[in-house]
Amino acid sequence: MSTCPPRATRRPRSRATTQRRAPTRCRPEGGRARHNDRVIEQGHNRRRAAVTLLGYTSFLLIGWAGVLVPALIRPIEDAFGQSDAGIGVFYLIFAAFAALGQASGGLLTERVGRRTVLVAAGLLLGTGLAALALAPTWAVFMAAAVPAGLGGGAIDGGVNGLFLALHPRPRGGALNRLHLFFAIGALVAPFVAGRLVIAGIAWPAVLLATGVVALAVALFFGIVEMPSGRVEWAASAAVEPSVDPATRPEADGSRSRERRIGIDARPFAFLAVGIGSYVAAEIGVSNWVVRFFDSAPLDVATASLSLFWGGLTAGRLLSSAIADRFDPVAFAAGSVGLAAAALVGAVLAPSVPLSIALFALGGVCFGPVYPMIMVVGGTLYPHRLAAVSGGLGGAAVVGSIFYPPLVGLISVQVGIGAGMLGAGLLSVVCAVALVGASFFARRLSVRPDPAGTTAAGAGPG
Repeated sequence: MSTCPPRATRRPRSRATTQRRAPTRCRPEGGRARHNDRVIEQGHNRRRAAVTLLGYTSFLLIGWAGVLVPALIRPIEDAFGQSDAGIGVFYLIFAAFAALGQASGGLLTERVGRRTVLVAAGLLLGTGLAALALAPTWAVFMAAAVPAGLGGGAIDGGVNGLFLALHPRPRGGALNRLHLFFAIGALVAPFVAGRLVIAGIAWPAVLLATGVVALAVALFFGIVEMPSGRVEWAASAAVEPSVDPATRPEADGSRSRERRIGIDARPFAFLAVGIGSYVAAEIGVSNWVVRFFDSAPLDVATASLSLFWGGLTAGRLLSSAIADRFDPVAFAAGSVGLAAAALVGAVLAPSVPLSIALFALGGVCFGPVYPMIMVVGGTLYPHRLAAVSGGLGGAAVVGSIFYPPLVGLISVQVGIGAGMLGAGLLSVVCAVALVGASFFARRLSVRPDPAGTTAAGAGPG
């Protein structure tokens, strides 16, 4: 029914009045398009807020879970009669399967969807943590590192890809906020776990409770709507049969694409070297900074580690507010370059307090590097977000496998200070690799989609 009055009852208007005021257009009574659009937008915003909150929770979880075994190393060694060498093998297995989970999770997302992969990852992490808690023998404990590493790695890479899809631009602040929660989890877990054990809580209970939380996160991954991440290979070939399969873009639940990217692997290779070098330096410092201050009292040495992670957390918090104002490559390369200078200064500092302060400053500068490299990858390959985030995450874990054990050998042969200087050198390698990625990225061939459509990226996973 029309809401317009009958023509006979309308008041006649003068020509001047008509010129001053545009005539009112009649609209059907049911035509509440503006209100309905607002309701739809509000519903979309609520769903986006829900998946964002779930992403924060999952990163808080994997940050917490990733340092639980190091935090509980003493009671674990006592329970199974193991030495540092046995724990080192556990770390190696966990890190190797975390890298596999990151890389394979991204590729699987393009085929079966992000939701399926993240649900499976949460179940693997929860099952692995429960198996660690209930393991009757050391062999079972070591075997439990496989599902725990796979699940944690797949969540890491999967949620990075999810946030790249949720925040097409700008991404810097969003990724830094996400990784802030990882840093908070890693910062808080050792303190809380240690206090619980001191209070009389058995260490397996801490792992088991964390496993239950991981299973709950898996449940929510199955409920919350999120961008799919699937790639419609057949549809891509139908649009342009001559396109190489490696260049087919991520559809994210939609067959329309904003642009087609000619894949040049060199920028990705440089990014992989950069993120691997960064993580090698970061974990190298984190694992060995307490040993570096061996001559200082234990509380001072452990405070250096807390301040390093506190600085990293502060760096991500600060970057979440300012990162989008800068070019992501310049911001990441500049940050890691400053971190390199801070690490070298910390090793050469004449006093312990100054050295600790410089390590903390290095943590602040390290803070935005990992998320900003993810931003660069998402910008260069916007239709392969799942594969790119998983591949870069896998390269990062490889860095964590490669250098930290090497620091121990360097310490024995040359001294722990040389190992810390090596972390500074790796930071320089990261900065150079980022510049190289930016240089070769200019060779990417980009042209508009002939249909002129925009990739929606909003299909459920």
